[in-house]
Amino acid sequence: MTCVGSIIHLTMPRLRVFVLLSTMTIVGIIGVIAILYARGFRLRTDEQKLTIGPTGLLVANSDPTGAQVFVDDELKTATDNSISLTPGAYVVSIKKDGFLAWNKTITIEKETVTQVDAFLVSAAPSLTALTFSGAVNPVASEDFSKIAYVVPPSGDNIERAGLWIMETVNLPLGFNRDPRRITDGDLTNATFEFSPDAREILLNVSNTIFLLNVSEFTPQASRVNVALQVENIKREWQEIRETRLAAKIAPLPDKIEEVFANGVENILFSPDENRILYQAKTEATIPEGLITELPGSSTQQQERELSPGKKYIYDIREDRNFAIANSEEVVYWISNSLNLVIPEEGKISIIDYDGTNRKTVFSGSYVYPIAYPATNVNRLLLLTNFGASDSVTNLYWLSLK
Repeated sequence: MTCVGSIIHLTMPRLRVFVLLSTMTIVGIIGVIAILYARGFRLRTDEQKLTIGPTGLLVANSDPTGAQVFVDDELKTATDNSISLTPGAYVVSIKKDGFLAWNKTITIEKETVTQVDAFLVSAAPSLTALTFSGAVNPVASEDFSKIAYVVPPSGDNIERAGLWIMETVNLPLGFNRDPRRITDGDLTNATFEFSPDAREILLNVSNTIFLLNVSEFTPQASRVNVALQVENIKREWQEIRETRLAAKIAPLPDKIEEVFANGVENILFSPDENRILYQAKTEATIPEGLITELPGSSTQQQERELSPGKKYIYDIREDRNFAIANSEEVVYWISNSLNLVIPEEGKISIIDYDGTNRKTVFSGSYVYPIAYPATNVNRLLLLTNFGASDSVTNLYWLSLK
């Protein structure tokens, strides 16, 4: 008994050490596997051999959700999901019944997460009438939250004639979204422009100029002529615009700020202020490496040599510059900051901010270039009489979903 007890007494410490070392080894192996997995290493079959190697992750999102993700024509998963892929170039297609397909060539890099965001538009967008009494010369505020238009005095519209305001924002349920008239009279040939904050409008009627508050009705008999002050008013508005723009440009790297200060025009930040739409005035070069490259940055072809007249998008966070349109094309940001609308003669197109994936969302008769984005990402506003020359034009929502 004494000998057996001694053996047990000597064996137990060794057993504890063995169990401890085994546990540490297993935990270590699991930890290494977890680290390798997190870095993108996966088991894969190469030429009928099972190997382990680095991969990258593709995160595919879509609006609306629930679309299918195809990689090189092979169905992989649904959107709002991730896919592990070996490094290389792939054609990624995102498809959903009833919507136009989204396609793009994506380069996957090892141990890097690459994200794509597909804005899917309906294959058959619907039109909804917004006005029925006619709409002439619609003008959008700078943030597209308001649209001003004239109702002409014709037929049964005599009592409705004047300048009207329509808001494109989504208001809470129960609030009035109907257009409102801010002044009356025959304004068919009038011109008008919004203030930078969209709270006022300068109305020009036969070279007589009035300043109107867009929140209230001012009858034509009460309008005050501000022709003598109009230069000061416009100068103040321009100073406000320039101050706001300077504040947005100031945080940019010095070299890009220099290019923007001297060589570009028509600068327009995206709604989230992470990208800039602009037009080159002169030949210029945007230097490489202005910021540290972010993992998973866009791999789409960029242009850093600027050509006069051409329109570009500069991505502030990724320091990438994309050519998107020529000098003749009108371009507006869509409120998601990922896409832009391009009105064209006889059609309306939408593109991704990197200039790819151009899709026609409307084809037909409308008053070019009146195809404005709304604060609701799923709608565009256009002006049309559907080619009927004897009918007045009206405003319509073009639903993209």
